[in-house]
Amino acid sequence: MQAPNLSGLHSSNGYRVGVGHSVVADVIGENPMADQFDLVIVGGGPGGYAAAFYGASAGLNVALIEKDTIGGTCLNRGCIPAKAFLETAAARRHAEHASDFGIAVTVGTTDFAVAQARKQKIVDGLVKGLTGLTKSKKVTYMLGVGSLNSDNSVTVVGDDGATTKVVGRSVILAAGSVPRVIPGFEPGGPIMTSDEVLMLDRIPARIAVIGGGAIGCEFASTFADLGAQVTILEGLPKILPGLDADLANVVVRSFQKKKIDIKTGVAVTGHTPTGSGSTVVQFGEGESLEVDAVIVSIGRRPFADQLGLAQTSVAVSDRGFVEVDEYCRTSVPQVFAIGDLINTPQLAHVAYAEAIVAVKQVLGETVIPVDYDRVPWAIYCSPEVAWAGPGEEAARAAGYDVVVAKHQFRANSRAQILGETDGLVKIIAKKNADGTAGQVLGVHMVGPWVTEQLSGGYLAVNWEANVEEIAHFLQPHPSLSELFGETAMSLTGRSINA
Repeated sequence: MQAPNLSGLHSSNGYRVGVGHSVVADVIGENPMADQFDLVIVGGGPGGYAAAFYGASAGLNVALIEKDTIGGTCLNRGCIPAKAFLETAAARRHAEHASDFGIAVTVGTTDFAVAQARKQKIVDGLVKGLTGLTKSKKVTYMLGVGSLNSDNSVTVVGDDGATTKVVGRSVILAAGSVPRVIPGFEPGGPIMTSDEVLMLDRIPARIAVIGGGAIGCEFASTFADLGAQVTILEGLPKILPGLDADLANVVVRSFQKKKIDIKTGVAVTGHTPTGSGSTVVQFGEGESLEVDAVIVSIGRRPFADQLGLAQTSVAVSDRGFVEVDEYCRTSVPQVFAIGDLINTPQLAHVAYAEAIVAVKQVLGETVIPVDYDRVPWAIYCSPEVAWAGPGEEAARAAGYDVVVAKHQFRANSRAQILGETDGLVKIIAKKNADGTAGQVLGVHMVGPWVTEQLSGGYLAVNWEANVEEIAHFLQPHPSLSELFGETAMSLTGRSINA
């Protein structure tokens, strides 16, 4: 389905919606008290600011509304802070193994307050950079809660209660998400979501992580490497559900080396505070565990609470997601929704892509929808995990006859030099009629710095390349990325080091 070309059309209220044309002159008569824009965006997280900056760079007059701090959850309470702490954990891990490289180091306690200050400095610097971009790109940045009205105007209520009405020929809703909570495990005291964990200035000695998905595994890996005793409580039969089994098994073995206790197939039923700061978590069949902190990591829900959608015709699903088509269009013309507000992968880079899809329609340009089955995924625990395209089980379940190759990092020279040899690269390809490997369907990696190595595999999957084409290209030696090249080459029936 081709997105409609809006260039040169006229809307029902009489103003022109051509590319780069400001609506100010055409609609000012309708509401002289309202501020007028080509594009109004509600939410200043990755999707929102990406839409604002991309649109402004194309000549649109843009208003960006954010109720808290630009950068949203990802920058202030999510991706960036979490990875900063993961790097603190990596620094300690490296120090503990420095003797393997001939360096005598005495590793003391971790001053997590210093790590917290370092994290905040990084966040503040990035926030300052984004704020600077709003000025350099001439985006009107408004601090307040934005809600959509039935006429597609947006009401902005500031902290002081002052109200401003803004009108745009198009509106993008990008209000993001908030952590899901379990009844009885609302944040407070030792009970935390990702919001509270990322503000800690100490390392709890005993931690229960409820939820063994990507976020839960990142927190478990971080705090285990920093010396905490960590237990993962997962209701499903395995952690990282949906991940290719070969990759998940590597993570489980690595976590076991870190002495992370993984309990799967258990339901958490409640907790009882001890009165001394800790709490006893009840789970499974009468089991219990006393911990100093409980990290509830069971996913995130869309945060449409303050958008005022009940007074509009914007459709919302039973699960709270704003309903959109493949072009991020809501049920209301010229109102789009992107990012965690819609039921697509909750990834910042997916929100970036959706922002571009929406803005290109505002501009009247040709639009290619996001191919959600092939987006790049990354989990930053130790060892890291990254993939694009279906895993082996998923590919077979989808009806593909496949050829699979996988090679271990323990045979890679650069991995041995780094001293990080746990992991593998796995490629899933279509089987040709003659039994040979053809088009690459999925590339899955677990091991050192694989989040930085995925780009080649991502391009292969999305370019629908075949293994012969990939095997033709060189990889630098020595490098971790050689393993991807070796794995692809082996699918041609020939190899060098594998």
